[in-house]
Amino acid sequence: MSVDLSQFIPTFLEESFEGLELMESSLLDLDGCDEETINAIFRAAHSIKGGAGTFGFNAVSEFTHIAETLLDEMRSGRRSVESDLVNLLLEAVDCIRSLLEAARDGVDCDDPQIETVAERLKAALDASDDSTEEVPSEPQAVSANAVNRGWTLQFIPQPQMLETGNEPLLMFQALADLGELTVLAVVDQLPELQELVPQTLYIQWQLELIGDCTEAQVREVFEWVEDECELILEPLDNPDAAPPAADVVAVTSVALVADSAQAQAIEPVVAATPTKEAVVPKRKAAAESSSIRVDIDKVDALINRVGELVITQSMLSQVGHQVADMEHPATESLYAGLSQLERNTRDLQEEVMRIRMMPISFVFNRFPRMVHDISGKLGKQVELKLSGEQTELDKTVMEKIGDPMVHLVRNSLDHGLETPADRREAGKDECGTVQLNAYHQGGYIVIEISDDGRGLNTERILEKAIDKGLVPADNLLSEREINELVFMPGFSTADEVSDLSGRGVGMDVVRRNIESLGGHVSVTSEPGVGSTFTISLPLTLAILDGQLIRVGEEETCVIPLVSIVESQQVSASAMKPMAGQESLYRFRDEYIPLIHLQKLFQLPGKVTSLDSCLLVIVEGGGTKVGLLVDELLGQQQVVIKSLESNYRRVQGLSGATILGDGSVALIIDIAGVVKMGLDNDSRKVLTHHNRQRELLEEVQI
Repeated sequence: MSVDLSQFIPTFLEESFEGLELMESSLLDLDGCDEETINAIFRAAHSIKGGAGTFGFNAVSEFTHIAETLLDEMRSGRRSVESDLVNLLLEAVDCIRSLLEAARDGVDCDDPQIETVAERLKAALDASDDSTEEVPSEPQAVSANAVNRGWTLQFIPQPQMLETGNEPLLMFQALADLGELTVLAVVDQLPELQELVPQTLYIQWQLELIGDCTEAQVREVFEWVEDECELILEPLDNPDAAPPAADVVAVTSVALVADSAQAQAIEPVVAATPTKEAVVPKRKAAAESSSIRVDIDKVDALINRVGELVITQSMLSQVGHQVADMEHPATESLYAGLSQLERNTRDLQEEVMRIRMMPISFVFNRFPRMVHDISGKLGKQVELKLSGEQTELDKTVMEKIGDPMVHLVRNSLDHGLETPADRREAGKDECGTVQLNAYHQGGYIVIEISDDGRGLNTERILEKAIDKGLVPADNLLSEREINELVFMPGFSTADEVSDLSGRGVGMDVVRRNIESLGGHVSVTSEPGVGSTFTISLPLTLAILDGQLIRVGEEETCVIPLVSIVESQQVSASAMKPMAGQESLYRFRDEYIPLIHLQKLFQLPGKVTSLDSCLLVIVEGGGTKVGLLVDELLGQQQVVIKSLESNYRRVQGLSGATILGDGSVALIIDIAGVVKMGLDNDSRKVLTHHNRQRELLEEVQI
């Protein structure tokens, strides 16, 4: 029977990348000779090396072996834990990750950094060998390299070992390469048939290996499952070797054929006589696993089906409302059943959506390493504080928010925080602080990236914006509007281009990427105190809490609730005529432009006059506008359908949904509508009016 090992490669890769994350975070937290932490790092490297060797990823195995050897010296006390070694091992983690990615993609890894780091690791090991005196071993100890006539082994796997893709038969085949192998199965842990769990391993083994092989060669066969089993190894010549255990079945008395293509089937031959006392210790019952690995495509398919169910339930509810007043004995029961269906459908939808929800710590965990590396390059002392790591959001949102957050954190490190000398001169602690915080607010997640640095220099920002022609020189901008200039394409205050920042791209991409997720980003700053970038995102891209509106005679649209500031009747007294636009609207302490959606989308029908419209005030792209609509239809949670996938990309629209009556409602992209509705002249006039108002208020004060 041949075993196709390739089926286990995705699991190995996934677990290996998780192991690299553990290694990286543990190395960053390593404080002196913390034995437990060093052991955890070593075990992660050991598992990656063993698995890579099993699947034929020799480049991964060979490189990891060098790092593992260095870690072994550190955990045994032969090597002190120094910052230079920690940094070297962090670079090794990056190299292992690159090698694993190349193995995953089936390509050769040609990164020259890998060879450089490997040579530095070897040099560190050679330096250790030169400075370490040879210590004689204890007389009674068995050398790992001593050749013996053979070995007896007790192999006691953990019950869940099969669930990680490990196969004992393959290990026994590898042992058979070393000599003549006899395998005895210990079956006293087998439950009754009706209680047997197929994925649980109940069998233990006693093995006898006759051949000229070292202990190290034998242990290497089991190194990948070192943390998932107990392995007791004794020289075959040892007179104190343990006798057979109770309920032992002789599996085979001949050498196994170690041919993966034609491995011989193992058949029980004879049962040994039970002894009064079993050598193999009794194990605790297998603990039930608290989680399972499921392919993300299966989860997506399930969510799509639930989305269709929600639409069907909404259709049935509309029918139920239509027949609620009919005089029929079954009408009341029908209506009650539909109400229960609605409750159950919503509960099901929420539970299914939770499957895709993951703690944002998966994003936050990448930043300790990044802050460590960048602060070292910049010569700055930085403390990273994380809070709200268990705040959950959709996996898709999480995957897309990572890059914008990386840029914002790099911006805080490079532009925001001062050097230790500048901080001392300003009366601050030499060590600056960058804080990441996440929390839920309604149906959305808010992420804050804060620093206690110098803050934004509004004068320099405005000067650079004028020099680059991004804003006219005669524009009167408020402080908030000046800060918003950092999100304009091509804007940068850096005098020199570096690998960290100053290339004139980035912050505009940050805003564009966040708005493509249905969120928005803003910045607040105080000179000498620091800056805070605030990101607001929907928890998921699959469903949306929206406000249904009617535009024109019969077009139904959806406005995301997260974008709505307020809804009100249009007040004629708040109108102010403006060139190029119908008017400006005085909303609290500022003027906002009005956008007539029916005109913007050129919908058919008679255009409603301003005094007959309703006003929905929204915010997108850092700008507030008033959307003129004909009717508010109510709020509803809708299932988002991609317009681009099913039709084509349409400016001002982010998607579509199917309503309960089967009709299609378009979901409005607020940032896109703002961009469509306001040209540069309109923005200039709008800014001028708001700045005039601020100056007038200052004079009055």
